[in-house]
Order: sequence, then structure tokens, then C-alpha cells
Amino acid sequence: MLGCNAYGEYPTKFNGGLFTVDPVFTDSTIKGRPDHRNWGGGTFTAQNQRLVYWPMLKSGDVDMMKPQFDFYNRILQTALLRSKIYWGHGGANFNEQIENFGLPNPTEYSWKRPPGFDPGMEYNAWLEYEWDTILEFCMMILESKSYEGKEIDQYLSLIKNALIFFDEHYQYLSKQRSSKALDGNGHLILYPGSGAETFKMAYNASSTIAALKTVTTKLLQLSDTYLTKEEQIYFEEFLQRIPPIPFMNYNGNTTIAPAIVWGRVNNVETPQLYPVYPWGLFGVGKPGLDTARNTYWKDTFALKFRSHVGWKQDNIFAARLGLTDEAKRLTLLKLKNSGRRFPAFWGPGFDWVPDHNWGGSGMIGVQEMLMQTVDDKIYLFPAWPKDWNVHFKLHAPKQTTVEAELKNGKLVQLKVWPEEREKDVVIQ
Repeated sequence: MLGCNAYGEYPTKFNGGLFTVDPVFTDSTIKGRPDHRNWGGGTFTAQNQRLVYWPMLKSGDVDMMKPQFDFYNRILQTALLRSKIYWGHGGANFNEQIENFGLPNPTEYSWKRPPGFDPGMEYNAWLEYEWDTILEFCMMILESKSYEGKEIDQYLSLIKNALIFFDEHYQYLSKQRSSKALDGNGHLILYPGSGAETFKMAYNASSTIAALKTVTTKLLQLSDTYLTKEEQIYFEEFLQRIPPIPFMNYNGNTTIAPAIVWGRVNNVETPQLYPVYPWGLFGVGKPGLDTARNTYWKDTFALKFRSHVGWKQDNIFAARLGLTDEAKRLTLLKLKNSGRRFPAFWGPGFDWVPDHNWGGSGMIGVQEMLMQTVDDKIYLFPAWPKDWNVHFKLHAPKQTTVEAELKNGKLVQLKVWPEEREKDVVIQ
């Protein structure tokens, strides 16, 4: 299904792609046409779109990611104008639900806005202050260079301005309330913020902090040909202004906090585990693994929201944390036959049929069970059941490809291209 929509001018829509199912087979209360899909036909919801495209890095389908990258690049000028016109500062502001021309979906922007409400804001309880999903696509662009050597010059302005927005906007907001733009430690005050659509009116959401840290660090790792000296200095200083990840405690167990504080819980995501995936600050082979595992097992929100349905990422979190039994359990639930005429027509979940972010999150989870990369290390089978035979080929950073076969719990084949990367392979 993804291949059928691979090379169009516009990205594959998370809520059906080219394929939809008459509403009568999904929700008989919807009096729509067979082309109906929840969350609009022309609206792109970044939280969902990302899960369609993340697995394409390891599957070797970077060429299929171009329509999604170009989608954001086309509307960059609109995002820059939003920041300039609404708030008078630099950077590019991208909303969570966004139209093809770069402005918010009018329903999410709201037809009945209170007088004096910030014109740059969506008047929507789920979407307010959720601006950081653009950073996942920025990271995909940067990773496409690492995985496949893709030239990314045309997207550099997008990446830089997506980061600059957070620096300038949160200093701007702080100056509305205080004579100081930064906190007492010289860090940005990311308030009001949002931990996905769930932890609202958040102060220093861990998902946003992890995103800013990871993308900025990755950008700074590019050669001097991609950043001027002035830009290098700016982003190095910006990296120092990003606040640290907040933590909390459950019965003596340190966990990653959703934020320092938040005003309400509005949805059922677990963004306190986004520092595990997609941002990779915690996980197998990295410091703080126990803290991340505590978050998975002890955090009451993480436990309450756990599921395999739709865009839920618990299967991915479990794989990234080396929790083999849990990854196995959730993957079997996530990727079982849909019960429809076509086995991969999952959904509706939270969206529609076929639910491509249901399938995408399933693909990511399987990939992470098989192979994870940490710096130069390539970990094989970090969360793969020893009694599952498998033969796979996946792509890794530094334009590396790994093919391996596990049979009856033993590695019977391993091929790595280029060959000098074989020394970096670690069998778990």
C-alpha cells in the first residue's frame, strides 16, 4: 500500500493513503461517501504522518520519503510569515494539523475564536502549543543523509528555521511575563508547551527538550559546508540554552517526567518515553537505561495508556528498551491480521481504515527488535525472541547495510556492507 503512493507529489496520508473503506463498514453513523476519512482529506496531522515515514530509513526506502520532506519545504515561507506577522520574530512555526498551503485546518483553528486570542494559535484543546512535530521530519532529513548519503542542501533552511522558532518564540513569550528571557540557569523557559496532545500547558515538556537537543546536535555534526561559522556559533549557544530533561520519582524509582509541571491531561499518549523513541537519548547501550525502563514499568500514565492500537508506540518503546517479552507481546497484537478482507487494513484505531500509522508503528517496532544503532555500534537482536527464526536485511547510518539470519537461536549468517563496518556489530 505504501508503494502504491510512494512517488506522488504529496505524502501518503496516514488515514488511508490512496485506499479508503466505505464508512458503512467502519462507523455506520457516518453518512459520508466511500472516500470519507476521519481527520480530513487535505489536512496533514504530523503526529500521525511521522509513523508512516520513520520506518523507511531502515527499510532502505529513503527515496520514498521525498514527498513528505517536500511537503514541509513547500510551506516553509508560510511558516516563516506566521512567526513574523503574528509574533514579530524569526523562525518557522508549523502547526500540528496543517493544510497543504501551510495554515492550520480552519476547524482546528476554530471558527469561534474569543476576541483577543493569539492569532498564531489554534484554539483547540488538543493542539494548542504543539509545535515540535516538525522536528521529527527535520531529523528524518538529517538521517537520510547518514543512511543513504542523500543531498539535503535544499532542506537546510527548513531545519535551521524550525529550531530558531523555539529559541526566539520562547524568549519572546518569557519577555511578555518577565524582564528576563531565560531562567536562572540560562535556559529557555518552554512554557506554555505541550507533551504531544496529552500533557497540556506544560512547563519544559521532555518530548520537546529531547527533540531540540537531538536535532540541534545532529545539525552541528554536519560539515562546515552546511553551516557558516556564525551559524555554527549560534546553534552551539542554542544547544546550551535548551533545558535539561525533567525527572520524577515513583516509589523511589527515578523516571522521565512528561514535564516539570502540566495543567491537564488531554489525550492518551506517552511523550515521557519520546526521549527513548524517536529521540534515542535512552535505550540499549546508552546511559540511563534503568531510568527509561522505570518510566515504562512504573509511570502510572504509561501503564494506563499502554496499548497496541493505532499510533500507540509501546511496542517500539519496549524494543528500544530491550524488553523482549513485552516487545513480542505487543508486536503480535499490533501486526495480527486486521480481520478485514485485506490483512493489513488495520483500523480504525484513532483514525481510519486502513490506518497507515498503525502499520508504520508496527514496522518500526519489528525493525527495532532486530537492530538498533548507538553511535558507531550496531546492536543485533536487542529485543528479538531467540525462538523466532528470522532472515532480514536492514539499513543503518554511515550508508551501511546489514543482512543476518538467526536460526534456532544461533546466528547462521551475517553480511555487512561496507565490510569494514562488521567490526561495529554487537550481537545481543
